[in-house]
Amino acid sequence: MGRPEGTKNIMRSPEEKETIVLESYQKGRRKTAQKYGVSARLLGRWRDKYRMYGIDGLKSQTGKSTAGSKGNPLSKYQNRKHLSKEEELEFENMKLKIEVARLKKGTK
Repeated sequence: MGRPEGTKNIMRSPEEKETIVLESYQKGRRKTAQKYGVSARLLGRWRDKYRMYGIDGLKSQTGKSTAGSKGNPLSKYQNRKHLSKEEELEFENMKLKIEVARLKKGTK
């Protein structure tokens, strides 16, 4: 379902999340979620993470990539309608390099 249209995403600190989680144990998940304007499902995920990892589990992972992960190098070019001639050549070169690497591995 998601956040209601026109509302902003509120980035909460781990300490704020902890306060909300602890209150939810006393007053109930639904009431607490409604009070703070979060979904009961999200609050449930916070509770699970808090139970498993403590306050460290409530740290935001937004924008964090996994160690060594560089993402998709082609996405820079694939998501644009118009590429300069240089960008077209870079894109083609990158695709060919990936194809060669796959062939060396023996996968398609």
